[in-house]
Amino acid sequence: MPRGETSEAAIVTERAPVGTGLENCRCAVVGAGPAGLCAAKYLLQMGAREVTIYEVGSKVGGLWCYDNDNGMSSAYRTLHINTATNITSFSDLPFDNGVQMFPDHVDMHRYLHKFAEKFDLLSRIRFNSRVVDICPNAKYSNESPLWEVKTVNGDVEIFNRVVVATGHLHNPSHVEQFRRDFSGEYLHSHFYKEPAPYVNKRICIVGIGNSAVDIASDVCVNSSKTTVVARSGVMIQPKMIFGVPFTDITYKLVQPWIPQRVRLGLLAFLVRLIHGRMEQFGFRPVTKRVHITSSAVFVHHVAYDRIIIKHEIERIEGKRIFFSDGSSDEFDVLIGATGYAIDLPFFSPELIKIRDNALELYNRIVPPELSGLYFLGFVQPTTALNLCFEHQMRWIIGVEVGAVTLPSTEEMKQAIVRKQEWVRKTFKDTPRHQIEEDHAYYFPGLRVPGAKKLFGYDLRT
Repeated sequence: MPRGETSEAAIVTERAPVGTGLENCRCAVVGAGPAGLCAAKYLLQMGAREVTIYEVGSKVGGLWCYDNDNGMSSAYRTLHINTATNITSFSDLPFDNGVQMFPDHVDMHRYLHKFAEKFDLLSRIRFNSRVVDICPNAKYSNESPLWEVKTVNGDVEIFNRVVVATGHLHNPSHVEQFRRDFSGEYLHSHFYKEPAPYVNKRICIVGIGNSAVDIASDVCVNSSKTTVVARSGVMIQPKMIFGVPFTDITYKLVQPWIPQRVRLGLLAFLVRLIHGRMEQFGFRPVTKRVHITSSAVFVHHVAYDRIIIKHEIERIEGKRIFFSDGSSDEFDVLIGATGYAIDLPFFSPELIKIRDNALELYNRIVPPELSGLYFLGFVQPTTALNLCFEHQMRWIIGVEVGAVTLPSTEEMKQAIVRKQEWVRKTFKDTPRHQIEEDHAYYFPGLRVPGAKKLFGYDLRT
């Protein structure tokens, strides 16, 4: 591996090859959601001497544990995953026979618990263990990294490797105007759980992502009024086409010989074939790529006038909301489906910086100037997250066993800048798109030479 650049930071020396394997490593994984379970499974299978999983709550499953006592789950009672079972499952554990085509949170939680049992992960989880600090040990060097992990009860342990797998969907991003000016009930979509409290109420939902359209579809049939504020253009993808999951069709388009322009054009054609033009339902046109929203019913609710589309909020006076088209209306409830802010309270801001709601990581995984520290799942892919976790984790293992050679520190920093420029050029400039990745390009960049021999099987791409 090329030698890294020298940093002015006191704890950073030169980066040296890590490819000595994991057999002498004590590894910490932060989070027992799907990303953390995936990380622990791979670390153990590849021979890590010890793996400890820190979980702030008392259950596995993270987001997919409804009413998780860790306080970080945004799951609502009617939540289903947007990807079908065939691409949502981990590669070495299919869903049980009879699980519905698009699993709900109960299916997902049961599946993740089974995954933890199958790979002997439960005994390695320290439940009710909130991590409050992760920092380099006094003897840390990039050649021999040592990390201290401290929990809220004061316990401190030292590890050779740390994988942060806490996710980026638990810290609600609020619009201050909503909390300040709206005199009715305001909540972020993170705290929405079921439609019953909103029967016969006038509801305004701000956002056009998956949570926004799910919640709108949930409440509109029993509310007295449901309005959705879609500030940007959107492509709402159907769940099924010709009786099969829509992703079964779109996955066939992810081929190296199909140019991106053609692939995206065919996707837009299929969506228009099923739903028609988004503009005919009152949405603005898509001018730059956005993360695709998926719903089986939302467009029909809009067509039936159960949901009214507006573009922007001009101002709020009490319960009355004024929109950019000059209209106004009164509402009882304002729900902000306004996304999430990445939050890493256990790192000092000087050690791990968050800029524009993104981390400066090589391949979205590695901080260039720090060894033995990895971030898993801090990305928004255009496919199933579990599949993304596996690709990322196998790349991490590749680094650890020497099958993947990291560039120098300076080269990694340059690659991060190029990625930031690509995101700005390709996607709409919003906080959620700062971590967007097109899996058709991202996954091939995570290929591990000799992966089939190393892991026993290849992954879907």
